Amino acid sequence: MSSSPNKISRFWQELKRRRVIHVITVYASAAFVLIELVNNLTEPLNLPPNLATIVIVVLAVGFPLAIVLSWIYDLTGEGFERTKPLPEVAEKPEAKVPNAWKIATYVSFVVILGLLTFNIIGGPKELKAGDIQSLAILPFDNFTGDDRLDYFVSGMHASLIGDMGKVGGLRVIGKTSSNAYKNTNKSAPDIANELNVDLLVEPTVMCLGDSICVQIRLITPFPEEKEIWVADYREEKSQILNLYNRITRQIAEEVKIQLTPEEQKRLAKSIIVDEEAYDAYLRSYSHWDDLSKESLDKAIEYLNYAIEKDPGWAPLYAGLGEVWAIQAQMGFASPEVVFPKLFENLDKALELDPEYPSAHFTSAVIGVWVEWNWEKGEKEFLYALSINPNDAMSRIYYAHLLMHLQRTDEALSQGRRAVALDPLNPLILSLYGVVLSSAGNWEEALQVTEKALSIDPNHFFAWSVMEVVAFHFGLNDKAIEAASIYLRLGSDITEKVRKISDEQGLVAAYEEIMRQMELRGQDNFVMPADMAMRYNFVNQREKAMNWVELGYQIHDPNMPYMASGFGKMEALYQDPRFVKIMEKMNLPIPQQ
Repeated sequence: MSSSPNKISRFWQELKRRRVIHVITVYASAAFVLIELVNNLTEPLNLPPNLATIVIVVLAVGFPLAIVLSWIYDLTGEGFERTKPLPEVAEKPEAKVPNAWKIATYVSFVVILGLLTFNIIGGPKELKAGDIQSLAILPFDNFTGDDRLDYFVSGMHASLIGDMGKVGGLRVIGKTSSNAYKNTNKSAPDIANELNVDLLVEPTVMCLGDSICVQIRLITPFPEEKEIWVADYREEKSQILNLYNRITRQIAEEVKIQLTPEEQKRLAKSIIVDEEAYDAYLRSYSHWDDLSKESLDKAIEYLNYAIEKDPGWAPLYAGLGEVWAIQAQMGFASPEVVFPKLFENLDKALELDPEYPSAHFTSAVIGVWVEWNWEKGEKEFLYALSINPNDAMSRIYYAHLLMHLQRTDEALSQGRRAVALDPLNPLILSLYGVVLSSAGNWEEALQVTEKALSIDPNHFFAWSVMEVVAFHFGLNDKAIEAASIYLRLGSDITEKVRKISDEQGLVAAYEEIMRQMELRGQDNFVMPADMAMRYNFVNQREKAMNWVELGYQIHDPNMPYMASGFGKMEALYQDPRFVKIMEKMNLPIPQQ
């Protein structure tokens, strides 16, 4: 047992005799100095940004080689000599360490300690490339003195986020999550910690009339809150889109983000917009979030007015196309009414601006939920994300396409990225809940849907997801509450359904819901996919299948969800009619 320490001791003495310890110390010091020099000179000398990585790799590879060579050879006054084995020098006087080795070793120790001290407790450091990888643009402070302009200031916030989102080297938090900190008393470190970002952008509108005055401050929250840059801008209102581009370029420069040639080209575009059209566009944008029919109708009204004022601006047509697509998806208008409007507006938007990301997002939505063209949908989603990789909405809907195609792991990955980009957005959370439930992660689906409703208790779409999740868990009261809100059952019918649920159970309650929906369908359009799902809830497979067939015939946009797992349609997966329809749609059926 005592021989092991002796072996270690002898090995340590041999390392010292062969100068290996000296070489390690000097090599580490020289490597440390070289890495620091490369890091500090890369930007001033415009050296390749990956040079530091190359140097580290080369030094790492050279380290074991230096140790091996120091074991074999020794540097003496006569030059390099092969180190003799210990038995050959055992009878000779112990060799003294040359003064040069001693001096180099001591200097190396001092250099390493000095550099460590400077890096750990040294003075403030300038930002380097890679220090900032994520940011949140906080809501614009309205210092104009006119609260009636809040909608405009809010729209400026969304527009700047959209512009910054085109910078692929940054993760940019979405508008909804950033807007949660409007008028907050939370500190910058607290906000940054909650959103998991490295930088906060604090914008302020000082004047808003024919001209717009804006101040932009950059705040680093860690290790302590510090303002690193501030700039003031004044621009004519018609030039506001160019102002966003200029701010984006300057922020990227300040945080050492290298823009790609494509990003530079997009941010250099000059666009003049009609002031009234832009105003109406921002008003419409404020009505898109909750997906209710009233809000969507109002958005369409504002967009049509904006087009009258500025018929040459692509975002107006892309916005109209997106709103009409939502109308169809939510069952507020029949496909035969919606589809012509969709294609007309989308074609116009792409004609005016072939690189407008929202137009490609809408094209992807149409490709998936209108045309059932999965290849086109994926191509368009990927193109939209290549222009704006920070668009959480494109990512979450792309996750839904991947879900339809049974590419579950990819769907979950895109869903997680969407939530990371807009973690406090109830729509993103609700859509992610659909992805989770389709993957069989019902517990997590319930959690994110509850979180969505905790943020916005009246969120229309969140309640539609909650209905399915609550039914899965047998949460009777919650399922009925969700169905009442989503299907707009009215207080009298809701009370009747609750009483049936209490006395006979949830399935009997849903039978009454379906009776009411059939009555509604006599005079109003109802979504076949929704009807099929709920008939399946109450185990009426034949009626469910009849509605599936009708959904296919009229091209119901929600048909892709039939085999996704979300609607709990597993009981129909073996029905030959169901299989045939899925084959016609070129959709896979999950393996049971």
